[in-house]
Amino acid sequence: MSRTRCIALIAHDQKKDDMADFARRHQAKLMGWRIVATGTTGGRIKDAVPELDVTRLKSGPLGGDQQIGALISTGEVDMLVFFVDPLTPMPHDVDVKALMRLATVYDIPMALNLATADILMQTLTA
Repeated sequence: MSRTRCIALIAHDQKKDDMADFARRHQAKLMGWRIVATGTTGGRIKDAVPELDVTRLKSGPLGGDQQIGALISTGEVDMLVFFVDPLTPMPHDVDVKALMRLATVYDIPMALNLATADILMQTLTA
């Protein structure tokens, strides 16, 4: 029996509205995926699209980025969508870089902006 594929969704504070809109627009495709998200982002996604099954982890700065990194390293996350805000300093920047490094090391698709995330969603089947 094959497992349900998993997508991790993360957004910096200034990008959370974009992530909620992204989830709303791609609801049909996301319904076929297990979703893990950092705390506040996961809450915003659930508010926007209550039908999605979202597992909320800790907030990014409180360890959520590292939790998702651990899931990537154990093969439980198949894709990462991380809406990064390049114009705002992040106190947990090292965690963000580590997460991107893991996605690269484990060769999973990773989108860091809306344009790339939309293209990845076009390639998906549920």
